[in-house]
Amino acid sequence: MLKNVADKESESGSWIEQACRNLMRPYKACIEHLEYRLASQATDRIVRKFEWGLEWTRSWQQKIHPEFNHGDPAAQLKGLNEAAIANSSAFFSYRTPSDFKFENNELRFTSDVATPYPENNMVRAQWFPSARDKRRAVLVLPHWNAQINQYVLLCRALSKLGVAALRLSLPYHDRRMPKELHRPDYAVSSNLGRTIDAARQAIIDSRACLDWLQSRGYANLGIIGTSLGASYAFLASAHDERLRVNVCNLFSYHFADVVWTGITTRHIRQGMEGYIELDALRDCWKAISPSAYVDRYGQYNKKSLFIRGAYDTTFLPQYSRTMIEQMRLRRIDHKHVVLPCGHYTLGRIPFKYIDGYQICSFVVRNL
Repeated sequence: MLKNVADKESESGSWIEQACRNLMRPYKACIEHLEYRLASQATDRIVRKFEWGLEWTRSWQQKIHPEFNHGDPAAQLKGLNEAAIANSSAFFSYRTPSDFKFENNELRFTSDVATPYPENNMVRAQWFPSARDKRRAVLVLPHWNAQINQYVLLCRALSKLGVAALRLSLPYHDRRMPKELHRPDYAVSSNLGRTIDAARQAIIDSRACLDWLQSRGYANLGIIGTSLGASYAFLASAHDERLRVNVCNLFSYHFADVVWTGITTRHIRQGMEGYIELDALRDCWKAISPSAYVDRYGQYNKKSLFIRGAYDTTFLPQYSRTMIEQMRLRRIDHKHVVLPCGHYTLGRIPFKYIDGYQICSFVVRNL
């Protein structure tokens, strides 16, 4: 009899869950349609030719495995990624900049990662001080293709709440963009080695910003990253114990899978197809994927917030769920928030305000 009752309850629960899913289907279809429409507004995406980009690995190869050499470029990149992960402290190592300059609430300094583009080599970050607290500060890493005026409202809100904010311009973005570009294509592209170099530069530039914050007396430090910035933030936090609070706003366990499957990066995949498959791409970008550093991240006592969109067509939900599963498996302290929107729609009303509230309240409460 007890079994029959349990069976009926199970059937009832399944029926209710199915009914809820049926009710949400039109809403989900509406959000996904809006996501595709917003993603299609950009008409300046360029399909660039596929390149292994091994010349971009030479500077950091000297730090992790100077004698490694293989004739096949795929095997070469795979081996270098394995070496970089095994010796990630050296891979993401850097020298504290000696030329910090601060004028008109903008921090500038020379990146420890040298590229052929002078504009990109000059790191820029906007400063939003707080008059209420001189101890707490967060580093804000925007999304891919973010404009210079984006995240300003978030930074101002944090500053009014007593947390100073430093908004970093990512490599190849806004004032760091080479003159030949209209979009920050060199940050993520079908040039595999350059994409690794850009990610490594973002993490190193972020850690240098922490040095500057510490030099100004800020002891309680956190980081907030969105989309591509969330991947960078996770890697930086996994390699820097100073970061006590970590917010990943739109996140994924994998790097390569997002580029391969997301609607935002269809033009990048188009440039790769015929030259490389997803499994090989994972191997070639593993050193810049959060999946490689979850154990390392879990070694530190951090407060972590992970926010994702239930209907994300750029960072597919299964990749975000995998990250949360891995965090739970390792019993890493974290908060997980799922908003009923997608990647692009997170930046629209009302979701951007809900998102901002989640971020600000978490940072103020835990930093």
